[in-house]
Amino acid sequence: MPTSPLRRTPLFALHQAWGARFVPFAGWQMPVQYQGVVAEHRAVREGVGVFDVSHMGKFTLRGPELGSHLNRLVPTNLQTLPVGCGRYTVLLNPEGGILDDLIFYRHPPEAEDEHWSIILNAATRQKDWDWLNRHLAGIPGVQLWDHTQDRVLLAVQGPAAEAVLQPYFQGSLAELGRFQHGQFTGAAGFSGQAVFIARTGYTGEDGFEVLLQPEDGIHLWEQLMAAGVQPCGLGCRDTLRLEAGLHLYGQDMDETTTPLEAGLAWLLTNPGNYLGKAALETQQQHGIPRRLVAFRLLTRGIPRPGYAIWAERSSQPIGRVTSGTHSPSLGYGIGLGYVESAWARVGSRLQIEIRGQHYPAEVVKRPFYRPSA
Repeated sequence: MPTSPLRRTPLFALHQAWGARFVPFAGWQMPVQYQGVVAEHRAVREGVGVFDVSHMGKFTLRGPELGSHLNRLVPTNLQTLPVGCGRYTVLLNPEGGILDDLIFYRHPPEAEDEHWSIILNAATRQKDWDWLNRHLAGIPGVQLWDHTQDRVLLAVQGPAAEAVLQPYFQGSLAELGRFQHGQFTGAAGFSGQAVFIARTGYTGEDGFEVLLQPEDGIHLWEQLMAAGVQPCGLGCRDTLRLEAGLHLYGQDMDETTTPLEAGLAWLLTNPGNYLGKAALETQQQHGIPRRLVAFRLLTRGIPRPGYAIWAERSSQPIGRVTSGTHSPSLGYGIGLGYVESAWARVGSRLQIEIRGQHYPAEVVKRPFYRPSA
């Protein structure tokens, strides 16, 4: 069967010019590394790096009382979200399974309409689009737009992100708190179109996600490269997010896992009747058979997704690794995985099966790594 050609972001030629190695990811041809995963990882931890994440889904929604309609679809209370802020949450199916994790951003209203936007995973874009349209269809005045292919999204991450990014925009980035956002005007060389900037990211470091018109995205990337900012690929994006204890959809959670199992019970703040609520209440009443845990290896070794997890003296595996790597910041193997709830307590001793050998590990608190400042 013929396969669809991989999509490319507007910055593809620039990535080629900077020597990127590419991999297919969620239907896109994306940079996995430039200088090397460890070098790019350290650039973000110690200074600043920039990621082209234009493959991620980008939806805009408008309509009267839109927040109340969106609140029926998520377990997190969006009604209390102030204008100018974003909130991380998940979409659930009727069984309480996680369809996707995403961030909702609330903008100033336009006349009688509320104005929201969503940034979501590339692999679930079409599924999320269909789901939202299905559940918002028929509500008077509600409109949705998909800007995934006509916007550039850059993630500028690291302790120096604010100082490096500020000269390219009018208005103070320092005034944006964590998960706050605003519209900014670019300095000389930009098109004059408003630029959306949010103090968010997927690395555990301070940083910003910048949503721009393609020509402005190209211009900003070129300016950052000229300033010596390290371009970063999907390789170090994964090691950074795992050190920060952040989930990757499709590995650490999916439609077969609930927020209660995935360690996301803190998202359940919606007092209303949302899709999947009854299933979650039933699970709470009957007990949670498995839970996602963070673990570190106690000897040399690298855990990988799919590896079996054993308990001491167990006769069969009690779970599976969902994400794992060698931590460049910490110098040892770390991972996430689902285990039987009896073994999910911090301090529990586990065994990770790596190429037929059992390596000792310990359940630890997330995140694995915290920035020093």
